[in-house]
Amino acid sequence: MKHREKVLDLEKISFISLKQKRHKVGRVFFGRPWKSGGRFCDFLNTLPGILAGKEFREVVARIAKAVHQKRMVLLGMGAHPIKVGLSPILIDLMERGIIKGMAMNGACLVHDVEIAMVGHTSEEVDEELNRGTFGMVRETHETINQAISAGVQKGWGIGESIGRKILSEHFRYQQLSLFATGQRLGIPMTVHIAMGTDINHMSSSADGSAIGQGSLKDFRTFANLVAQLDRGVFINLGSAVILPEVFLKALALARNLGHPLAHLTTVNMDFLHQYRPSVNVVRRPTLKGGKGYTLIGHHEIMLPLLTAALIERLEDLRNPGSKGMSKKR
Repeated sequence: MKHREKVLDLEKISFISLKQKRHKVGRVFFGRPWKSGGRFCDFLNTLPGILAGKEFREVVARIAKAVHQKRMVLLGMGAHPIKVGLSPILIDLMERGIIKGMAMNGACLVHDVEIAMVGHTSEEVDEELNRGTFGMVRETHETINQAISAGVQKGWGIGESIGRKILSEHFRYQQLSLFATGQRLGIPMTVHIAMGTDINHMSSSADGSAIGQGSLKDFRTFANLVAQLDRGVFINLGSAVILPEVFLKALALARNLGHPLAHLTTVNMDFLHQYRPSVNVVRRPTLKGGKGYTLIGHHEIMLPLLTAALIERLEDLRNPGSKGMSKKR
């Protein structure tokens, strides 16, 4: 005899009313069509109050609050933001007193120095590698390595050494240099080296002892800045490995020395989700308090958008009677 499986009796299903159901998306969070003639903050308020649309506005508000209250705002970054033309925007943030410290990987040295010297950078790697000439630019090697060696002898870190070199030799495009700007404004600029990752490590002028000593000094400078981050903001812009690791170690050092740092805002900005930024920047540092954010998108679009929104928000905070970013939707 063939066995017959029992079937569920669908007539016994219990339903609830749509009006009673709790949903995550409602019409009050919907985006709105843009109407010409508004301010940038008006555009932001047309974005859906959902996921990144909501979090982008939260990030702007948190950075603006930190700046308005004169809290620490630090930027860590890889070299890609320089390569996609964002140096003028970053320099503007420095000159406005928004960014109070900047930590970079070693590749930033190469691109910042080349822009300061000749106004262009970023070679065609495939083409040059086949020719055997990738990374073999004499001026880049000599400028960076000589500056580091000379600076370490004077007790300077790598960031300060490069900034002073660019300013003292009056490089033609020094106004586009992050390092020169930091030195001019008195903003700490730190460089965190992984040996062998940068083209200036390939020549005989590279002094491993000086590079290591200068980078260690910069790490300690950065750790001191991180120790001041309570109710402040750390932004990781396009560094997938080096800066997230450096930030986590600096944070651990600061907390070990008695700085609780329980109220942090951390922001990771990149065009891909990466493991280390997601855990070392966004999640782990904010377990004691504060909040971490991830904003995914191309640097050459996302940073200008964030900057424009931030500048307007700060103007509104300084002039409370002006029309600003509404908290209501």
